Amino acid sequence: MKYILLVLILCFSTTVNAQDNFKKSLKKCFRFSTFYGAVNGGNSISDVDVYSVSNGLQTSTIRTPYDYNVAVGVRKIARFGYENRAAFYDGNEKSWSDGANVGKVSGLEFLFELDYKRQQGQNYLNQHHFIRYVGDKYIFKGEYLEDGFANIKYFETSERYRHKIGNKLSFNVGAAQRLSEPYGYDPLDQWVLPNGDVHYTYLAIQEGYTIDFENNEYKDPNGNVVATSPEIWTAVVVPEILKDYTEKERGNLNLLLQHSVVIGFDFYHYKKDFWLHAWGNVMPYHYNNGNEYSYHKYNNNKQWYDYAGGLIFGYKFNKNLGTFVEGKYNKYWNREWYNFKLGINYIIF
Repeated sequence: MKYILLVLILCFSTTVNAQDNFKKSLKKCFRFSTFYGAVNGGNSISDVDVYSVSNGLQTSTIRTPYDYNVAVGVRKIARFGYENRAAFYDGNEKSWSDGANVGKVSGLEFLFELDYKRQQGQNYLNQHHFIRYVGDKYIFKGEYLEDGFANIKYFETSERYRHKIGNKLSFNVGAAQRLSEPYGYDPLDQWVLPNGDVHYTYLAIQEGYTIDFENNEYKDPNGNVVATSPEIWTAVVVPEILKDYTEKERGNLNLLLQHSVVIGFDFYHYKKDFWLHAWGNVMPYHYNNGNEYSYHKYNNNKQWYDYAGGLIFGYKFNKNLGTFVEGKYNKYWNREWYNFKLGINYIIF
């Protein structure tokens, strides 16, 4: 709701003096926008039978619950010429052009979408929200992205000067500010021994686990026995201890604000038999404020390149044969997430 309220404030900031103007601004702000909610589901991977002969023949079945996706959102983004009009939004759309710096039209556009999904037994929360205002000479954008599958989450704002070359190509340059967890920080570094192993025994004891070597009993902080042999302790329990410790230590740290220089471009050409839409951004310089957990520290105090881009291409050789290539790629703080697809279509009349 706070994101929707932010949109309302931006839309109505100049029209709060009169109720008639307020209603007109409300209608103008949400004109052509779509509110949607949907639930999708289906079976996951098949059940797996596990056999054991340690105490006679025993059989167990690992069952994976069904997959589902619950999506709610609102979007006001003009469709590009190559995008088909959907009868309904169901939350499964992959509109990669949303990552472009500029849209099909100038002015205000926005997207607020939240997806709660279960995939192969794992639960994920995905969010993508942005507000973008594009003018002839400038671009303003605020964006929040959380991708549970890729394990990336950040809030970004940018202010850019835009230079147009004709009606198809434009370049932009400006500043970007990103708020995120301290990517690059590894809480296990202090527990690494000179030979490269992790001193997990002392770490486990610090986290409240107790170890009785004589009776081969390993207990969790609540006093429950979690292992009865060194093999189970090392192979099963220790990895969970390291995972929980890493998540806890990272969660205790404050978010970091990173200031960067950003340079980008957009190109859009469309005809019914040929279209090309490309965009890209690169951040070549990042201000180092000397923070203990700054990514500079984990990059040997050197600069690095963060970048993102996308390509949507389609060509129809004739009325029967056509080909397409689509994809987007992102790399922030040495973390990558991307999608792509390509193929050919042949229609028989």
